[in-house]
Amino acid sequence: MQRRTLGALAAAAAAIFLATPVATAAEDDATPRTASGRPDLTGNYDIATLTPLNRPQEFGDNLYLTPEQAAEITERERQRVAARAAVRRIDEPPPPGGAPPIGLGDEFRETSGAGNVGGYNNFWTDRGSDVFSIDGKFRTSIITDPPNGRMPALTAKTMQRLSERRGRRRGNDGTAWWLEVEGPGPYDGPESLGVPERCLIGFGSTGGPPMLPVLYNNAKRIVQTENHLMILTEMVHDARVVRIGGEHIPAGERRWLGDSIGWWEGDTLVVETTNFIDQPALFLASRNLKVTERFTRKGKDLLYGFTIEDPTIWTESWSGEYLWPGTPAKVYEYACHEGNYAMGNILRGARLLEDETRSAASDGQ
Repeated sequence: MQRRTLGALAAAAAAIFLATPVATAAEDDATPRTASGRPDLTGNYDIATLTPLNRPQEFGDNLYLTPEQAAEITERERQRVAARAAVRRIDEPPPPGGAPPIGLGDEFRETSGAGNVGGYNNFWTDRGSDVFSIDGKFRTSIITDPPNGRMPALTAKTMQRLSERRGRRRGNDGTAWWLEVEGPGPYDGPESLGVPERCLIGFGSTGGPPMLPVLYNNAKRIVQTENHLMILTEMVHDARVVRIGGEHIPAGERRWLGDSIGWWEGDTLVVETTNFIDQPALFLASRNLKVTERFTRKGKDLLYGFTIEDPTIWTESWSGEYLWPGTPAKVYEYACHEGNYAMGNILRGARLLEDETRSAASDGQ
């Protein structure tokens, strides 16, 4: 019954969907150019999309959605937003677990449990309103290679490291459980917390590279000169500067977002980034990460592609592409570290739990 209902819904929505402008790369739009004749990538972009990074397994090796499937996804999101607005107010507390951390697919799931104070409620999320299309074809995923549209297998050493990390992590049960574990604790100091939690770089690789869509704050601003390209990211105010025609800095120098150099291949700007810190913004990646990006003007939009190479983490390279729709909207200032009271409160809470645990142990003796 539910399947027939969804089928009818998709058929009804398809007519509206196909008549409505969606994110699409148009071949015949004029390309703005600089005085030297290079494509001018300058502009503001909103990269939010319902298309996931990792392809849902139900699609297998199929890169494309039918228009009806795309319409169904869009309609489901519209109904979800409408239902959310009908039952939740802005000032209501978030549900247990809050919103999932980032939209990287099966690697993340919303969690709940004792002591979980939640996060933003759904009012504040903005993950887009439709799936993107390239050359009129709707995509099932951002990842295009491997053919199944999913991140490749992890190396054996990475699997072992993740297993050991899980053993050192537990949910918040209201106790200082880490006092019973040998080695550094998860809340010993600011450096024990993740760099996004410390407001140093944006979560989910939104600042990149690669630059991926997340749950909100998906705006980008590009300013281009003949020798440089600056990409301002709304989330955590990251600003990447690409040196066009430059050379990489020495291997021993490391930067939060890596070191980016670019060159033109026809009308496509290719950007290579290396020299990352030990924990880049890309989930799981290591300091050995190399990212190759491709920026191609499509009218008012950009076609953005990337290839990931990190043999320390993945058994093979992987690639993806998606559309960056142009927008007249501005990129506003993002203040994270200035008001990052949560990080200090996490550490204060950990100290209180440790005191309670030690006091209880002393009383029991």
